[in-house]
Amino acid sequence: MKKIECDTLLKNIGQLATMRGGLRKGKAMGDAGIVKDGAIAIKGGKILWAGAPNGASKFDAQQVVDAGGLLVVPGFVDAHTHLVFAGSREFELPMKLKGMSYMDIMEAGGGIGHTMERTRKASYGQLVAESSARAQRMLEHGTTTLEAKSGYCLETKGELRMLQASIETGKLVGIDVVPTFLGAHAVPLEFRGADAYTKHLLDEMIPAVAKAKAAKYCDVFCEEGVFGVAQSEKILKAAAKKGMKSKLHADEVVALGGGRLAAKLGATSADHLLMTPKKDFKAMAKANVIGVMLPGTPYVLMQDRYADARGMMAAGMALALATDLNPNCWLESMQMAISLACYKMRMTPAEALCAATINAAHAIGMGDIVGSIEPGKRADLVVMGARTIEEIPYRWGSNLALEVWKRGKCVAARE
Repeated sequence: MKKIECDTLLKNIGQLATMRGGLRKGKAMGDAGIVKDGAIAIKGGKILWAGAPNGASKFDAQQVVDAGGLLVVPGFVDAHTHLVFAGSREFELPMKLKGMSYMDIMEAGGGIGHTMERTRKASYGQLVAESSARAQRMLEHGTTTLEAKSGYCLETKGELRMLQASIETGKLVGIDVVPTFLGAHAVPLEFRGADAYTKHLLDEMIPAVAKAKAAKYCDVFCEEGVFGVAQSEKILKAAAKKGMKSKLHADEVVALGGGRLAAKLGATSADHLLMTPKKDFKAMAKANVIGVMLPGTPYVLMQDRYADARGMMAAGMALALATDLNPNCWLESMQMAISLACYKMRMTPAEALCAATINAAHAIGMGDIVGSIEPGKRADLVVMGARTIEEIPYRWGSNLALEVWKRGKCVAARE
C-alpha cells in the first residue's frame, strides 16, 4: 500500500486536545476531543490527519518530530484585545491600591484620556513597533490568532491608522489578526455628548472604515455614561449595512441591556457580561451570541464579581475566552486567562481550553480556519511543557508553551 506524503509527522503526543467538531455550547464545552498517545500529519501548512498512533504508519513524512509524550493543544485564539496603543499606565496601580475611583484617576491624568493623547501623537511606526513587541510575547505564550480593536484615537484618520497598524503587526510577527472598529469606545472631549459623536460615527467614520475595508467587525462600548442601548443599536445597524458584523462591550458595569441588544441584533459576540441578568442568557443562547469572558478585567480592577460562566453554559450559551489586553489590563497570556477562568469563574480546564481555542475562533469569524486540530484546519498548535490539559490552569503564572507552531512551522521555541 502506497504511503501518503506529508511535510511533518508530529508523533508521541502524550495527550492531544483536538477540539474537533465545531462550536461548542453549554455542556458540550467540556469535551476537549482528547486523543491519548496521538499524532498529527501536516502538509502545506494544514492538518492532513490527527488521531491515534496506529494511523500514523500510513504517512511518509519529510520530517518526523517527537513530542516527547507531552501535551499538544490548538494554538490559542485571543478573541478580544486592544493590541494597538501607545504608552502605558502603570502609574495608576498605586492610585487603585489607595482606593481611587476610575473618575479620580481620570482627573489625575490617567485613564483612557491618557492613552488617547499618546496614541494620537504616536507615529505609525511607533504604534507598529509597540504593538509588535506585545504580539511577539503573545505568540511566545501560544497565541496564534487574535482580534484587535481600534478605539484610542476616536477620529477617522487615527482609527484607520490603528486598524492598519494591527494588520501590519500581524504580518511582521506572523500572527493572524482580525481587525475590529471600536470608534464607539468613548466620547472624545471635542464632542458635546454621545448623541453628537454618534452622528459623527454614522456620517463619517463608519463610511470611511467601510470604504477602506479596514475592519471585519464593529464594536460598541454599550455602557451607562458612554453609549446607551439606542445609540449602540444605531451604530451597529449602520455598520452592518456597510458589511461589518456586530460585537458589543456589554453589561460590564451595570445591567444596561447590552446582552439583550446583542441577542436582538444577532451579534457575533457580547463581551464582558459581568452584570448581565440570568434571564438574558437564554435570549443570547437562542440568538447564537457567543459570550466572550474577560476575567483579567475584574481581576486588575480588584473586583469580587466575575461573569456567571456556569449560568451562561447552563442556559446553552457558547463561551469564548480572551485577555482584554489594554493599558488598564496588560495581560498577554491566554494561559493566564485560562487559569483565571478556572479559579474565578469555576470553568473546568476542558471548558476553559475550549473557550480559548475553537469557541474563540468562532467568536472572531475564524472557526472554519483555526481553533482545532482536525483535517483541513490551519496547522496552528502548541507543544506544552505539560502532560494534561489540567496542568495549564494548575501551573498558573508559568509559560508552559515549549513550541508554538504556525501554519505547520515552529515559530517560537524555548527549552
